[in-house]
Amino acid sequence: MLAFLLVQIVPAQIARREQQSKGPRALGLLQLQSNGKVRLIPITIMFDGRFYDAGAYKASPVPMALEPQTVYEAVRTGVSQGLFTITDARQIKNAWIADGTWQPADKEAPKKIEVPVQAPQQEETDKPPVLRRPTADKPQSQQTPPSISPPPSTSAQQPVPSTQSASTTVAAPSSTAASSATAEPPAPADSERPVLRRGPQSGAGKGNAGTDSASAKATSPSKPSQRLTKVTTVQTIPAISDAGGPQSRPFLYDLKPDEETQLRKKMLALAASDVLARVKQATVEATEQTHKTRSSRTKPGATKVTQPVFEDVQLRVLDLSSANEPVLVLSAKATMPPSGRTMSGGIKPGMEYFVTLVARNDIYNELHKAMSNVTDSQHLDVTPKLDLIDAVDADGDGRGELLFRQTSEAGTSYVIYRVVGDQLYPLYQSAKDLEQRD
Repeated sequence: MLAFLLVQIVPAQIARREQQSKGPRALGLLQLQSNGKVRLIPITIMFDGRFYDAGAYKASPVPMALEPQTVYEAVRTGVSQGLFTITDARQIKNAWIADGTWQPADKEAPKKIEVPVQAPQQEETDKPPVLRRPTADKPQSQQTPPSISPPPSTSAQQPVPSTQSASTTVAAPSSTAASSATAEPPAPADSERPVLRRGPQSGAGKGNAGTDSASAKATSPSKPSQRLTKVTTVQTIPAISDAGGPQSRPFLYDLKPDEETQLRKKMLALAASDVLARVKQATVEATEQTHKTRSSRTKPGATKVTQPVFEDVQLRVLDLSSANEPVLVLSAKATMPPSGRTMSGGIKPGMEYFVTLVARNDIYNELHKAMSNVTDSQHLDVTPKLDLIDAVDADGDGRGELLFRQTSEAGTSYVIYRVVGDQLYPLYQSAKDLEQRD
């Protein structure tokens, strides 16, 4: 009986296990510009569990990840944002990019506006079109249909001579209509309605022309200013192309506001200690290079450093493995306030430090630091700057990895890290200068 139960239970457990994608599974970065342009930057492609450069894998000459009609699904923290279909691929400064069509996931079909259909009037169906003036009321024009023969009052004012032929008599009403058109008062000026004018003969036309020119002069200076102040913003969203991979799941970890506030304070405290360690290291290095003895004469109490000031603080709380242990990623800019004579050497007024901190919060609500990256603009060649793009499932195993943009003096590249316990393991790092602009 025990063997029979094991045979029944084990296959059920194996069936519930999520199958890992063996590839090919391509990962790229989708750029959505405010002017409507959308393009894809290839990052990596996985095949049989190994990662390759998506910009060079099986390029003949277009890489496999950028072949036309390839569909990518844009995912933001595991939630689908839309589909991108490649139409063309091109190369800019040894970097491949792809153009295509973008279909957002939240785009609804255009609603049809029901316009009431009016029944055509029976008296005007078989009659020629009639030109009406703006001042004429619609009910009056409908009540008095046009006729070929002139009205009795008009013919009485302008009699036709008896010496004219029959053809001249038929043509007389058109000239009479023209004279009556000029005799009527001009239509009131309307800047919103286009008006056909006959040159300088009509006084109303001159007034409208002056009004239009004045309004055009008044509005023309605002157009160039609007164009100059318009800034093109770019949204970056990871995109994955995998026909047989697992379905994406959200990687956000739900927190209450008070819990998020407590975690933010803890992360900022860790970041502050890392910044102070970086400042101290820079001070020691600057002192050793200059070989100044003034620092050795500094009193012990004068070496106290104030706390850094943080700006642009962004905290992401992620659920990467569904283990109820959130992963926290904090990025911020830090500046040291003026400290006078307290420190010397490495500290410079106004120097910005870039901080990226990754930590794991266990079930006892204790933080375990997994990675700390602190650098400044003068040491990017030694320590590159890391910016979190998003959490993505790079290998198709249902778990999330961290996708970073790495900026150094050599250029821009992308790094994928996997969080295991209290450490980060790099899975892939792309080549430099992938993010080229036209």
